[in-house]
Amino acid sequence: MSFVDFLEKKLSGPMAKISEQRHLRAIRDGVISALPFIIVGSFFLILAFPPVPKDWAIALWAKKHIFEILIPYRLTMFIMTLYISFGLGYNLAKSYKLDPLSGGQLSVAALLLTITPQLVKGQFMLPMTNLGGHGLFVAMLVSIVSVEILRFCKTKRITIKMPEQVPSSVSRSFEALIPVAIVILLMSLVTVVFGVDLHHVVEQVVSPFVKAGDSIFGVLVPVILIVFFWSFGIHGDSVVGPVARPLWEVYLAKNAEVAATGSQNLPYTAPETFFQWFIWIGGSGATLGLVLAMIFFSRSKYLKAVGRTGVIPGIFNINEPIVFGAPIVLNPLLIIPFVITPIVTTILSYVATTTGLVSATYIMPPWTLPAPIGAYLATGGDWRAVVLVVINIAISFVIYFPFFKIYDHKMAKMEQSEQADSGTTLSM
Repeated sequence: MSFVDFLEKKLSGPMAKISEQRHLRAIRDGVISALPFIIVGSFFLILAFPPVPKDWAIALWAKKHIFEILIPYRLTMFIMTLYISFGLGYNLAKSYKLDPLSGGQLSVAALLLTITPQLVKGQFMLPMTNLGGHGLFVAMLVSIVSVEILRFCKTKRITIKMPEQVPSSVSRSFEALIPVAIVILLMSLVTVVFGVDLHHVVEQVVSPFVKAGDSIFGVLVPVILIVFFWSFGIHGDSVVGPVARPLWEVYLAKNAEVAATGSQNLPYTAPETFFQWFIWIGGSGATLGLVLAMIFFSRSKYLKAVGRTGVIPGIFNINEPIVFGAPIVLNPLLIIPFVITPIVTTILSYVATTTGLVSATYIMPPWTLPAPIGAYLATGGDWRAVVLVVINIAISFVIYFPFFKIYDHKMAKMEQSEQADSGTTLSM
């Protein structure tokens, strides 16, 4: 058995199962469900700090009304964990064929019960900090526990069963009474009676991972894994994303919080937006350079056709037509630059960001924007981000080109041979 066959048969199955593991899938879907709020909320940061000279009218207006402008941000992206918690609980309950609404509501209640209200001037105030990226890991933990309690009660019939004549919506509410009581009592014991700050405890546990994930090594690992899995037809983002995305969301939220204060000294280099706009230009493997090579330098009719077909999706960061059409999957010649290109652009982009040559990202534009526009918006209007994107596209082209030429020559020769065979057959 060849190495490629071994990877395809022995690795593909287990990795596909990991990407579809119930809890990881619920985390992934929960984060994705909150993306509209994160994306729209982050744009209010641009409005609060417009990328124009400070003496322009819009900049002066924004400075005067910054408190009001940031209210939508603080009630959407700033408390993203609240939305993610509901989405996580909803999707996990749905995967168990439980009432998804009960799962989502239980998860939100459990998250809120990890936060102790503060008495300020005779009124109770709920601190919002732990509803942002800071509380994401706790939200994942308590949401999963809450839904598992709901499942346990349902499986063991520890519920209040209503007569069949009762409307289903009312029946579901009463079925959730005992699980809700258990979750509320459990979280109240932890937070109120024993005084345990789950957020502080979890922060201490995951702190080494958070720090390591923003290092050059921590940035390269997910990049290499994603393109490695894609090389064998496994959706790399689906395998790596559920594990890495919670970290990326924490980085993005923290950067946004600092940016909302007006500071440019953002703490993290590598939120998901760093990968999206500087590394995955044209899709996983940074294939836009390959597409350009196919269009302008291909002698093979097939590859030129694939390039023309893939250029528009590639501009909008969709590269399945190239990955499966060229193909790159299980193609020894194109796998090499497919892996090397993102490694090179990751190192360059990481150095450029950490040294201050390019601003760190803190806004999440829609991922289907062309990379130069997305990078400009993600960095709050840094024109140098556009330059870095152009440089990375050029690097992608240069790395892919020699491998593409070898493959193109092979494909063109094959087409000529087939054409000659076809002509001989017709003459006979």
